[in-house]
Amino acid sequence: MRKVTIMHAASFALILGLTGCSAPGGGSIYVPMGGGDQSRAPEPPRTSGQERSEPQVWRKSEQPEVSEPAPAPEQPTRSPSYRESGDELPAAAVALIRDADQRLQQGDSAVAIARLERAQRVAPRSAEVYFKLAEAYVAGNNLGAAEQFTLKGLSLAGNDSRMQRSGWLLLADIRRARGNVAGASQAEDRARSL
Repeated sequence: MRKVTIMHAASFALILGLTGCSAPGGGSIYVPMGGGDQSRAPEPPRTSGQERSEPQVWRKSEQPEVSEPAPAPEQPTRSPSYRESGDELPAAAVALIRDADQRLQQGDSAVAIARLERAQRVAPRSAEVYFKLAEAYVAGNNLGAAEQFTLKGLSLAGNDSRMQRSGWLLLADIRRARGNVAGASQAEDRARSL
């Protein structure tokens, strides 16, 4: 019982001591060095973050206009036309040309021409098909049609110099067979220039 009374008395004294240390009137607890008058004490140091009271908010209308760089002009992508590249032969046309070659080797130029005309419908812009048709007409001894198909093939050969060279040489042979020696020489000159 006596110990409890002593403990209560010590707690009470501690509370009184603490309340006595607090500043009167709720003022600052900052005490200048060396004591002195608290009313003349300098302001406590502040961090730079305390100077900004509110974060600056930019409205859309107040923001400086930033112009985006103009996009680079697109280079026109141009796919080569058939006149420049020649057409790739579809598999069906290739099969018909192979069949026509076999028919020509067997001496059946009429069937070969029929196969090549089907190939022409499959690949109407293929120079190779027209040159094969010209060869088939030569085999059938129709040199006029052969020359016309050769010229058509040359117009479709585009920039393929290999195809153009073979077309000019074919035309030279056809013209020579028709008795047009000057025309054959011109065609050979064109083939040599490639």
